[in-house]
Formats: sequence, structure tokens, C-alpha cells
Amino acid sequence: MNPEGLDTYKKEFRKIHALTTTNCNISPSPSTINFAVLGVISHPFIHPSPLFSFVSHCLTLRMAKLLVITLLVTLLAFLLEAQSDSGTISSFQTGKFSTTYYQVEESDPASPPKPLLIVTPIIQGTYPVIIFLHGTCLSNSFYTDLLQHISSHGYIVVAPQLYSCLINRVIPMLPISGPAELEFAVQVVNWSPSGLQSVLPENVKGDLNKLSVSGHSRGGKTAFALALGYADTPLEVKISTLAGIDPVEGTSKNNPIQPKILTYVPRSLNLSIPVTVIGTGLGNQPVCWLVCPACAPDEMNHEEFFNECRAPAGHFVTTDYGHMDMLNDNITDIVGRLTNSLCKSGVNPKEPMRRTVGGIVVAFLKVYFEGESGDYMAIVKGTSVAPVKLAPIQFTEA
Repeated sequence: MNPEGLDTYKKEFRKIHALTTTNCNISPSPSTINFAVLGVISHPFIHPSPLFSFVSHCLTLRMAKLLVITLLVTLLAFLLEAQSDSGTISSFQTGKFSTTYYQVEESDPASPPKPLLIVTPIIQGTYPVIIFLHGTCLSNSFYTDLLQHISSHGYIVVAPQLYSCLINRVIPMLPISGPAELEFAVQVVNWSPSGLQSVLPENVKGDLNKLSVSGHSRGGKTAFALALGYADTPLEVKISTLAGIDPVEGTSKNNPIQPKILTYVPRSLNLSIPVTVIGTGLGNQPVCWLVCPACAPDEMNHEEFFNECRAPAGHFVTTDYGHMDMLNDNITDIVGRLTNSLCKSGVNPKEPMRRTVGGIVVAFLKVYFEGESGDYMAIVKGTSVAPVKLAPIQFTEA
């Protein structure tokens, strides 16, 4: 090779060397590569390392970039899947069981002590039973959407109409006393072993060895009184779990509904069963200060009920929703509309609230009736899994 050719090869190699130490996004020209390869082949004094260095260096960088991009894409996909999964925890979705609901009057041959709303799966099987107690002056029919969600996961719900605040469905009246309400609730529970089966669909059976009691508002407080054994008439069936939905002791600390439940001493309630308490973030806010006090006032609401429960106990607060926001939409009953108007309500749709309340109850029952703790503990560990915001979330283990 003549000296001029050698100088040319050296110049081309310098270009390659410069490229290997600057930017691999700038590729050497085809003529540069050709000169370099021919020079290596034809001249013994030209070392190939600059060419190989360029190729190795750039391949390494590009592989590293590809690896980083692959890892980022994989991480993003994992996060998106986790977010998707968090929104589809099974307890918050409609369950796999088709359901029906219907009223059973006192005149029925089964002779229930009070009119009943039955919400039940229609598929053959044996299912745990939930006694659900309505809120102050409310109709059990106001809860059909919520109770159907719970029932679709394999539960029979018995919701008695313990009393009405309408005479002939027209003239308003005050609710009955707390002790009278509690006695009626006991009568319904004690009727269940002999009477429940006859009002259920064919091939559907209730498992009273897995009996839960639940209630909303004043009905939540009555559910606590029932589980505590405060009624004059003793229970003939053992209660296994308790779920209070925004329970309320009364209008003020000085004016509790009898029988009195709250002691204002932490962990003082003599309950030996698992408890879940669901509260509302707006329940302690009045609609108007002078005329309409809060429907779930401080010191009388879910916070104090949970504080006095022994472990295991859970506490979940639907931050942006009010005391009545788990009821059906478009209630036309005069008392229902009046009661709704007296309680602070959230501005968001109620359907996610019903799925949240129902889903928490379902997840809770799955733990203690089915031995499946996954959904409940996922809710306990973070707020992102629920259809609505939950804060605070508290749980005390046994």
C-alpha cells in the first residue's frame, strides 16, 4: 500500500475512533467502513481494534437501552394490571349467584313476627344468613340494591320491617322505643330456625350456624344491642359476626336511644365475635346548623362504636359520602324523601357507594364464614381497591 493510501486509512480510522467516544446515534459513512475493512484486510500495519471497538461499544449501549426500555415497559404493564385488579376485587363486583327478592307478610303461613324482605340466591345451595335491620323510620325496601349485591355473593338476607313511621302509609308518626325495636329483632331471629326455610325458594337452604347480624343507623345500634344480648328475651340462635353500617347511638351524648350501648371506654364492649364498622365521612355534618342536626353526630357514631370493639374489628370510612348514601336511588316514599333531605349527602353517584359498603360486608363475611381473607385484607391495606375513597381504615387483629 502506498503512503497516500495509508494516510487515507489512518484518517478513516480516526473518524471511527472519534465515533466510538462520542455518539453511537451517528453512524460512520459506508465509505469509512469500507476503507477500514479493506485496510485491515490488505495492510498488516493497520490494527482492527478501532472498528471492533466501535461495534462493541455501540452494541453494548444499544442493548443497555433496549434492556432499560424493556424493564420500564414491563413495570408499566405490571402497574396497570395491578391498578386494574384493584378496581375489580371480587367482593366489590356483582357476585356469581343470581338473586331474587320479595316481601313476606305476617299473614303468610310461616307467620313471621314482622313483615320481611327476603333477598336470596336462587341457585340450589346452602347459604349463610344475615339479619339486616333498617335505619330510623326507613323502609326495608330502600336497601334492595345494597342487599342484592351482598346476596349475589352467596348470602341469604332477612330484612324485617320492625316498625313504620307512617300510619296507613300517609300520616307521619314517631318511631317506637329502642327496647321495643330490639325485642322485635329478637323475635325475628328466634323465628328463623322454624320459619325461614318455608319462605325460601325451592332447593335453597339457610345455614343458621353461620348467622350474621347487620344494620344501618339506628338499626346498626340495634344490631350491636342484639349481639350484646341486651334484649329481655334471650336469643335462641348464636350470632357469629356483626357488621354495623354507620351505627348511631342517638342525637347526643346526653340523649342516647335505649338501651345504651356506648360506654366511652376503649375496647369495653363485651363482644366475642368479629366486628366490622362502616362509617361515612359526611354523616357528622349537619345540613343546616339550627334546624337539621347531623344524622350521625360525633361521639355517637361509627368512630366510638369501633373504638369500643374488641379485636378482631375493622373500621372503614367512606370519606366523601353521607349517612343515607347507601340507599337506593329515586326513593319516592314520603318518609324516605324527608329523611334523605335531613342528612348531608355526597355529590357523587350512589352506586359506587353501595358497591363499597356491600363489598366490605362481603369481604368481611368471606373471612369468617369461608376462610377467604384475601379481599378483606386487601381493603385493610390500602384505599385504592375500593370504588370510593376510604379513609381512615383501621383494623385490630385478635
